[in-house]
Amino acid sequence: MKPSIPKGTRDFSPTEVAKRSYIFNTIRSAFELFGFQPIETPSFENSSTLMGKYGEEGDRLIFKILNSGDYLKDVRNDIIESTRSNINFYSFFDIFIHSIDNINNKSEYFDKVLERYFNIINSADKIQLFVLDYFKKNKTQFFEKIKEIESVEESRRIVEINKYRNDLFLLFFDEYLSEYKILNSNKTVSQISEKALRYDLTVPFARYVVQHQNDISFPFKRYQIQPVWRADRPQKGRFREFYQCDADVVGSKSLLQEVEFIQLYDAVFSKLGLAGTTIKINNRKILSGIAEVIGAKDKLIDFTVALDKLDKIGKDGVVTEMLSKGITQEAIEKVDPLFSFSGSNLENIRSLENLLQGSEEGLKGVEELRFVINAISDLGLETASLEVDVTLARGLNYYTGAIFEVAAPKGVKMGSIGGGGRYDDLTGIFGLKDVSGVGISFGLDRIYLVLEELGLLQSVELPKPKVLFLNFDASTDIIKLKAIQSLREKGVKCELYPDLATSNKQEKKQWKYATNRKIEFVVSKIENDIFTIKDMTNFEQSTLSINEIIEKVK
Repeated sequence: MKPSIPKGTRDFSPTEVAKRSYIFNTIRSAFELFGFQPIETPSFENSSTLMGKYGEEGDRLIFKILNSGDYLKDVRNDIIESTRSNINFYSFFDIFIHSIDNINNKSEYFDKVLERYFNIINSADKIQLFVLDYFKKNKTQFFEKIKEIESVEESRRIVEINKYRNDLFLLFFDEYLSEYKILNSNKTVSQISEKALRYDLTVPFARYVVQHQNDISFPFKRYQIQPVWRADRPQKGRFREFYQCDADVVGSKSLLQEVEFIQLYDAVFSKLGLAGTTIKINNRKILSGIAEVIGAKDKLIDFTVALDKLDKIGKDGVVTEMLSKGITQEAIEKVDPLFSFSGSNLENIRSLENLLQGSEEGLKGVEELRFVINAISDLGLETASLEVDVTLARGLNYYTGAIFEVAAPKGVKMGSIGGGGRYDDLTGIFGLKDVSGVGISFGLDRIYLVLEELGLLQSVELPKPKVLFLNFDASTDIIKLKAIQSLREKGVKCELYPDLATSNKQEKKQWKYATNRKIEFVVSKIENDIFTIKDMTNFEQSTLSINEIIEKVK
């Protein structure tokens, strides 16, 4: 069998792990610089924790975990009991088996029973048709078993017939389950799967806050860097297993948190050398207000989903989609200015203010947006830019205020590399009401691809020893190990080549290993506690004591 991994997953080489660790550490350092504390949650949660929190589409992308043990036994028994009368398996079996004792041509009689069965069944009933086809297909095996049963003692025949009937039904039912994929039904899934891999870090975090609310000091600033899983279609920048790097604050309604998150995005991308990112910002209240003033409040989702596609399908495409969703031409004309927003952030805010004069909620959103824009304008950003994007409509199922999305620098074809927003009642899904929060996420895998494309990870070095001890003389093994121990105690990374060289070819192999690993210093010989060491950057060779080596390489 050829080794492989599931689609949408990846192996990472030592070099790739080093580069990913560099990104992780940069993000982690920024999180802690801004006062966030780390937490971790299990890789899988109770299904009830996750299901129903991401909408119908999100639920379909959740990886379910089968219960351990013979998880099908009880389910199969339940289904057998509930469908036995409908399947008619037993009725056909009994009609035939109890009428064959005095019949010479059993095959002919079998066909007649099948014909009679077909005439009385509902031809639209797929279960009954499946029974019919099953017996036709397995006619030969059926007769062989009947012949075998007829050869046993008459007193045992009825026992053997009942045993065969039950065994045959289990085989039949397993084939029926497979044919009609019964195990995909929601009812059955809930019976055999009580756990699921986490879909994101947000819902587990909400569960964590509610479960540990008595141990948390609010406002609670947390960060979390862990993998998540989604049964999505793999493509560039989209995987079934990937890491999320989240930071959230719960227990505060202050808009200063939104300001700090924008600064946090800027700090991370600046530290990574990724200049030119665009932090897009909108507000859920503004979107609700627009839907209200155009008379489409009951079609908020349809309206915003169409508006969110403006960059992809253009104005005409958006208008066509809105019309198809039942939004009137008159309503669409009221939002025509949205299709051509092109001024500064403050100019766009003033335009929104004029548009939303008939909506109290919409004007509240404008006020919140203006506060954040003015604060960032006063504080400044190092390398990122902030842009009001009224078409931004992510997370409408849970965001209630600010909405963020980060775009890669112009010229890089990549989806969003970060996003987030404010949620006023996320913990409410677990019974803790009125705990406001706001958070952002970094898309590590996409950030990695962007940095690679722009050549910004070339300087990241693979972890390696600073000193390598070659193994040319077994009699000095303990001396080498003691020297290595002394170096490690001083914090110097070092390594002993494990295999003894017994030929020139093997000695060359060890030197080649040092070159390939780009190791800076190589110890090749030891005499009277004096070490011959070569500097591989300039090929200078010297003889030193262990203390002198420590001073040289520290």
